[in-house]
Amino acid sequence: MSPIMAARGQGLGQGQGHQVQQDFDFFLVVDFEATCEKDARIYPQEIIEFPAVLVDGATGLIASAFRRYVRPRHRPVLTQFCRDLTGIRQEDVDGGVDLGEALWLHDAWLKAATAGAGNKGRVRLAVVTWGDWDCRTMLEFECRFKGIEKPSYFDRWVNLRVPFQAALGGGARVNLQEAVRAAGLDWEGRLHCGLDDAHNTARLLAEIMRRGVKITITGSLAPPPPLPIQKQPPRSSPCGGSSAPAPPLIQQQPPHTWPCGGSSAPPLLPAIQQQQLPQRHISPCGGSSVTCLCYCGVATRGGVVPVQANRFFGGGNWTPAMV
Repeated sequence: MSPIMAARGQGLGQGQGHQVQQDFDFFLVVDFEATCEKDARIYPQEIIEFPAVLVDGATGLIASAFRRYVRPRHRPVLTQFCRDLTGIRQEDVDGGVDLGEALWLHDAWLKAATAGAGNKGRVRLAVVTWGDWDCRTMLEFECRFKGIEKPSYFDRWVNLRVPFQAALGGGARVNLQEAVRAAGLDWEGRLHCGLDDAHNTARLLAEIMRRGVKITITGSLAPPPPLPIQKQPPRSSPCGGSSAPAPPLIQQQPPHTWPCGGSSAPPLLPAIQQQQLPQRHISPCGGSSVTCLCYCGVATRGGVVPVQANRFFGGGNWTPAMV
């Protein structure tokens, strides 16, 4: 299956008179599906469907969509419960790609889908999810566990539950299907199909924007921990004393270049099984990207974004962008 799926339908429609101007050129709606078992926890849980829907921030129209099935490494055979819940077949994941390649393919798709947009080449992008699980828990854990690098725009996201409650009220326990219906929309597709869930989340996002709610970042991950420092023992001086220790040596890894631009920090934890990605991981067009990822206008080409937030429970209000 092609990694790029045609956007379905005629779009989400133009907003009405009181729709506010959003701070983002595009919203990237994701909804991962993962290995699972009924009434039991699977460890490690692995992503098996990687879908994304790109929404125009000005109109609410779907600009493009993406889906790749991902082959799980630790539990390659899906449970019957997982197949029934998600509709994903064993042959889908058998013919899928590793998570690292799925991330690369997604990033290349995103670069192509947003090419030429934005003000003077600066594209402001925000990831959107229903809940915090997709970015804070699932993708973050699996990438850390497997030593896989991911684009830094996944470190900040919009939990659509927050603007949904601002627009329509309702408790935090409302699920996505209930929220779509509460907004006066009909559910389209199959529940727990990742691409269908992302498509319905995108429609809900457009309806919330139409009601005049400004969409802002609600969750973020803290920057990675500092790199380990190797200390050297004091050196003896020729006159019988000891000199001050030499400056510490810092082990650094070169930044990783993504097709969509910019560089990411080294893996957050030492790789348990380092995934080797194809050489095309550097750039799909054979050269270095002219774009970089920024946050609030601060370029991070090989640097660390100063987000003051707890990795798993903190917040933040940084604006991701591609420059």
